[in-house]
Amino acid sequence: MRRHLCFLLVAISICVAVRPAAAQKFLPKSIQFQGDPDYTADELMEASGLKLGATLSREDMNDVAKKLMATGVFDQLAYKFDGQDLILTMTRASELFPVRIDNLPLAPGPTLDADLHKRFPLYHGKVPSQGTLLDNVRGAFEEMLAAEGITVSVAAVPYGERKVQNKVTAMSFAIASPPVLLGKIQFEGVSPGLLPRLQAIARPAPYFPFDSNNSAGVLTDRLTSFYQNLGYAAVKVKVTQSGNPVMGADAIQVPELATISEGKIYKITTVHLPPDCLVSQDEADKIIATRDDRMPGSNFRTLLLRIDNQYKSKGYLDLVVTPHPEFDEAAATVSYVIEISPGGVYHVAYVKFEDVSDELRAHLMRTWQLLPGDPVDMSYIDMFMTKALAQDPVLRRSLTGVLARFETSADPVTHDVDIVIRLER
Repeated sequence: MRRHLCFLLVAISICVAVRPAAAQKFLPKSIQFQGDPDYTADELMEASGLKLGATLSREDMNDVAKKLMATGVFDQLAYKFDGQDLILTMTRASELFPVRIDNLPLAPGPTLDADLHKRFPLYHGKVPSQGTLLDNVRGAFEEMLAAEGITVSVAAVPYGERKVQNKVTAMSFAIASPPVLLGKIQFEGVSPGLLPRLQAIARPAPYFPFDSNNSAGVLTDRLTSFYQNLGYAAVKVKVTQSGNPVMGADAIQVPELATISEGKIYKITTVHLPPDCLVSQDEADKIIATRDDRMPGSNFRTLLLRIDNQYKSKGYLDLVVTPHPEFDEAAATVSYVIEISPGGVYHVAYVKFEDVSDELRAHLMRTWQLLPGDPVDMSYIDMFMTKALAQDPVLRRSLTGVLARFETSADPVTHDVDIVIRLER
């Protein structure tokens, strides 16, 4: 709060010189706001508590200034009364952050934003890192959850994307305790013969952490992969929350509904790769020709995985692969044109082994072959420990029972990647 308080004192000291005497009252004919066009006059009037036609004093305006500055939305605020008009001049805070719903069982999006804006007129999808607006949004989430029978405390913490080093990109709102997990998953539109297999896929769900941003997408991808492996190339899967979360003694469970439009089974005829693809067309043709009648679409997913591995091993961490299907309904066949956007090549900036002795760290660094300046090879990182233990008896003796955790932090501007390997017993 030190930064906001400093600016507030400066602003008030400026304003004192242009205000009437302390005991004087004034009745402005208009109230004007300058300096921040993102907010309407109506929004600022509601947020400040000012009302046209009300008589004001110096103390009243000090309270208004403090109230607006306390939101955390403004860095500076000053006001003056020229005998007719009350003019408030403000400067927006340099850092306002998008709201990220972490494990709250609330649906992020326009509807939630509209609800928050209705409650708090200065909320435009972003909040400061501190201030009453941040506190009010956090409190609103607690009220929304309480209306669904979930009485918890919601925490607001800075959030940074893994690819952006040391930079806050959002304010994340989360339930720290109890854990929030996926609940029961129901299915609609599923063939009777496939339902038991889908239920088997969903059975472990109550043990998985719930994430408002990713859980539905991860489940959608798993179910889509299941169907595509069986040859249902045009399957459509939609996962939504199917009811209020259930608060148990040890966890909160969020039920989901998977609505599936299966379509029919298609045979893959051809797959066309771009001429500069790191996987050759001949290799792709061989993979597609290797057909398993029990899982007629699995060869296509094998090809996509091969493309992904090949590019990620060369440092193309921003790779985007987009299959464009072309269906022949009469023949029940599908062909694909693959679009590939590799992005830039990422290089190793530094490598660090943590939680090990200096002697063991030196031995690991002699074994490690991915050096600063080299293109990042994700397959090498993933397999390093397994291969090192298999080939080096010293490491095998020293690291028996040790869990290795690999963390990569990539900068999307410089394309530098920091690699940290933590060894935990």
